[in-house]
Amino acid sequence: MGKRHIASAFAVSTVLVASLGLAACGGSDEAGKTADGKTVVTFWQQQFEDYQQAWFKKQVDAYNSSQDKVKVQIQVVPADTWAQKLKAAQAAGNAPDVATTSYGNIPAGAANGELAELDGLLPAEAFTDIKDNVKSFVTINGKHYAYPMLVEPSTVLYYRKDLVQAAGLDPANPPKTWAELSTWATKLTQGKVKGMTIASVPADLGWSSWGLQYNACGHLPVADDWSKSVASDACFGQLLDFYKGLYQSGVMPKQPKVGYADGSPYGNGEVAMMAGGSWVVGQLKNEFPKMIDKTAVAAFPSMDGDQTKPTATLGGWTLSVDGKSKVKEQAAGFIGWLLAGDPAIMADFFKSSGFSKYTVRATVDQALETNPDATADPFMKTISEQVVPFGKAEPAYPWEIALAFGTAIESAMKGNADVPAALKKADGEINDIIKKQSLAGTAPVR
Repeated sequence: MGKRHIASAFAVSTVLVASLGLAACGGSDEAGKTADGKTVVTFWQQQFEDYQQAWFKKQVDAYNSSQDKVKVQIQVVPADTWAQKLKAAQAAGNAPDVATTSYGNIPAGAANGELAELDGLLPAEAFTDIKDNVKSFVTINGKHYAYPMLVEPSTVLYYRKDLVQAAGLDPANPPKTWAELSTWATKLTQGKVKGMTIASVPADLGWSSWGLQYNACGHLPVADDWSKSVASDACFGQLLDFYKGLYQSGVMPKQPKVGYADGSPYGNGEVAMMAGGSWVVGQLKNEFPKMIDKTAVAAFPSMDGDQTKPTATLGGWTLSVDGKSKVKEQAAGFIGWLLAGDPAIMADFFKSSGFSKYTVRATVDQALETNPDATADPFMKTISEQVVPFGKAEPAYPWEIALAFGTAIESAMKGNADVPAALKKADGEINDIIKKQSLAGTAPVR
């Protein structure tokens, strides 16, 4: 939880957008009402790419034009001040009625009473439209506390078709197993071009490897109820061996200039293959458009070749209603209109994103199937059909646990400890975190 959003931070524009509303009831003559008597719904949206700001403003304007009794006031909050500003507003009792909420923050928000239960505020069919493997992301103890907007797979394989063909490999048949990936990486390492890039520092390994942790073991390195560490399970040894083999065989950069979330080494032609999040699609289209025709994507290889096993976690964003909002019904009505209503609205969002983010609703998938821009996109079909359906939720446990395991991977990769010793150390550190933070038995029930 948390550090996964390094990926989202990459996507955040550095240009500050002017606030379009006030924290509580800006533009109102009296509390919660506009001058013409409409109920005000305040909406704080965390700042992402510029196109998202334009899209949200367009949709809020459209919603307000369609309403006689409600007006949504939107405020864009820069990512670097988001957490502090939201916490202060909650403490002061004037939190926004609607807010952007990451999947990882839903369990704590529900437990603390910060998020309103949406069941009863939205129709039941709104939730049945959500994809089966995403429903649990917004569900705690059978109740829904947010409505999902999108998912971004953490791990996709990108590869240069031209370099693959030149190496005598088949671009139409990408590697399916970790062993095949290693073979490809070796053959693609030519001159100054490395065959592969993947995360190699703890802060990136901690979250980017979650999908591969599930792939190797079917679970993460902590018990489901957070009662103990299971980092020393033998299956995790195979995962560390995989990372170690890539690093020590010389097929990947030893000192990358940027973090995992940034696809520029691939875009610049420094590597022939890349493990990267789906958001890199947008980066390539915006910053390295000449690379698009040379690039193919595939589900990241599985340890044993079974492509139905997860290799990615699905990060992303939702909209939630504040637990203390005095206008819950109106706030939920806006969310329902925007995220759970006419599929064409969200289909327009995914088109605006350059199809670098992925839908959570079956009806939006159906709408995109008839969209010529979507069907012509070289990456969307593969990621939508071969990665998203098998992705898992990001864990809700404290970031310190993820970092301890990421440190173990790095230690093994770089030869600072052998694999059993690295896992043993992580095991002890995770158990210590569980004890110090009294985590046993506190895992949310999704």
